Amino acid sequence: MKRRLAAGLVALGSLLGALAIWRRRSGAGKDHADVYFADGSMVSFAEGSDEAARLFPIARRILAQARS
Repeated sequence: MKRRLAAGLVALGSLLGALAIWRRRSGAGKDHADVYFADGSMVSFAEGSDEAARLFPIARRILAQARS
């Protein structure tokens, strides 16, 4: 009985780990902008949103200047 429980927990842990890796990789390559405010709040704009369309060119220019 204890072996079955341990095996079940290992299988569940493996499944959860695989799910976490899949979710992380499925979001890879998608740009997003996180905007933090002084009051501690944050807004995230995903690629394809109207806000991101305005912010991304500015952010890319700033990053390019910072890297050079």
